[in-house]
Amino acid sequence: MEIAEQIKRFTEFFEETYKAALLEDVRKGNRFFVADFSELSKFDPELAEMVLDQPEDVIRAGELAIEQMTDTTNFRLRFSLLPLSQDIKIRNIRSENLGKLIVIDGIVRQASDVRPQVSIARFECPSCGRTISVHQVETKFKEPSRCSCGYKGRFKMIDKELVDTQRLVIEENPELLDGGDQPKRISVFLKADLVEPRMERKTTPGNRVKISGIIKEIPIILNTGVQSTRYDIIIDANFIESVSQSYEDLEIDEETLQKIKEIAQDKGVFERLVKSIAPSVWGHEDIKEALVLQLMGGVRKERRDGTITRGDIHILLVGDPGAAKSTLLTFMKTVSPKARYVAGKSASGVGLTAAVVKDEFLKGYALEAGAIVLASGGFCLIDEMDKMSEDDTSTLHEAMAQQTISISKANIQATLKAQTTILAAANPKLGRFDPYTPIASQINLPPTLINRFDLIFPVRDLPDKDKDEKIAMHVLKLQQSDTLSIPEIEADLMKRYVAYVRRKIQPILTDTAIQEISNYYVALRNTGSSGEGLQPIPISARQLESLVRLAEGSARVRMSQKVTRNDARRAIDALQRCLMAVGYDYETGKIDIDRITTGITSSQRSKILIVREIINELEGRMGKEIPFEDLVLAAREKGLEDHIVEEIVEQLKRQGDIYEPKRGTIAKL
Repeated sequence: MEIAEQIKRFTEFFEETYKAALLEDVRKGNRFFVADFSELSKFDPELAEMVLDQPEDVIRAGELAIEQMTDTTNFRLRFSLLPLSQDIKIRNIRSENLGKLIVIDGIVRQASDVRPQVSIARFECPSCGRTISVHQVETKFKEPSRCSCGYKGRFKMIDKELVDTQRLVIEENPELLDGGDQPKRISVFLKADLVEPRMERKTTPGNRVKISGIIKEIPIILNTGVQSTRYDIIIDANFIESVSQSYEDLEIDEETLQKIKEIAQDKGVFERLVKSIAPSVWGHEDIKEALVLQLMGGVRKERRDGTITRGDIHILLVGDPGAAKSTLLTFMKTVSPKARYVAGKSASGVGLTAAVVKDEFLKGYALEAGAIVLASGGFCLIDEMDKMSEDDTSTLHEAMAQQTISISKANIQATLKAQTTILAAANPKLGRFDPYTPIASQINLPPTLINRFDLIFPVRDLPDKDKDEKIAMHVLKLQQSDTLSIPEIEADLMKRYVAYVRRKIQPILTDTAIQEISNYYVALRNTGSSGEGLQPIPISARQLESLVRLAEGSARVRMSQKVTRNDARRAIDALQRCLMAVGYDYETGKIDIDRITTGITSSQRSKILIVREIINELEGRMGKEIPFEDLVLAAREKGLEDHIVEEIVEQLKRQGDIYEPKRGTIAKL
């Protein structure tokens, strides 16, 4: 088909189908028009086929038709809703696809700065004065080789047309990968209206996008300056649309929806879901119950004053080696509609949050999303969290509380969305969990980070004859036959159950649920509040928000739009178990939230204050240097044992509050 015929057919198509919409776009000052490919296919199947096979020339003919109709220049024609036959996975792109119009689906992994690029350069011939226009379609700047008058020397550039460009790196969706496949990536170039500020919001790293574009090859230049026989491939984008993320990704047909509703109506739905969590792992019922609530999640609330309350429930598993922590994490990856799994030493701070990297194509810097940003709207599973360095774990504070990642490096200042649920596992420093020592001093994590977890579970492996027999039989029978690991609800159905619930169910607290949570909070806060010395604080407002999230998760389990008293009780039970396991102070016999949040219990803090007071008192009587023996004797009168005084003195020395001027004496700094 000749170009003139193509232009004629496009003109007829626009006149008949899109005339009013096209003129409205031109009136608004838009320099592009998005046409529905299915409409073109109905109007002229032959022309539609040519758009797919020879897109560059045929789309240009369509643009010329629009320019003639509307009396404009540099107009862009974009096509949406391409047929499913054009959907190609990034890993399946081959040389036979070169020059074709295809559609890819993926996550924006990296986005460069927007930079101007020459689209047309005009040169003047010094011999005859003729103007020569050269279209710049390759990465290398192209000059005319000769003029029609026969001149072959240097040409003077008199004018150039610039167009804004941006490079994205698109990565395959993790849910489409098999096993341990490495997700493949491809570079996509956006030009003109595709990099307008309103479009840029769609291409932030971590967003899921669908891009239709033309596959092109780029020559690879070797270090010697010679062109390689191998080529790199890129996509020249024609159209880009943002695809709804996370739980919206999964399609749920009528048959599956019916199954989901049947499960929700079952009175024992919660117990069935608990039994379906990692059936190959025996026991750990309390942890499995919490994981069901975590899967369902709470409701994210955006207030009128701009403050946001997160709905994601973060859980930390701390405990003995070989107690199936990693098995629980890997199972959660299979039932979560969107999940990223990272482990210990192999995870860095920038790998988890976001990184600024050098852009080799357009030069300058590009923003690359990390695991927590890519898992936004889903789960990030962090195994061996204690193996990460302090610099790396410090980057998680903002992600867990505010659910954003702010980055300010090189010339990039950005805030990325990180609405991610975190499930982490860690081992204690001394190998096994010690209930008598505050959790903050047992794991290599700052107390401020531990405090951001809603629930913390110690996973303990204690010898117990009956329990050991059951575990041994379970593990050995599992080796003999796989029937024991068949869940009550299949992983795929459970994944769709979670997706549907998170999408459709937004439960609201009833008055009875509010009363139940309030009574528990107030009663626990004020247990044994009378007495001398510093009183332990059993629970803080942060745990109050955790209770609401857990109660909302419980309501979602049975697809209820209301949080009832029973939901509140289930949340209270889960929190109470955690507080008793990691927040119970054996010295005072009370729950003390400071064991989790600061690593120093109120009873310890009270003793430190007593020692400080004794030092101040002895300094007033004896002068600057205080004999250690006198301090011990004075502390004995106050009821403090010698070894406790020694520990506190060592602690104060480490903090720099006191020092040892000479052996056997101490002095305040």
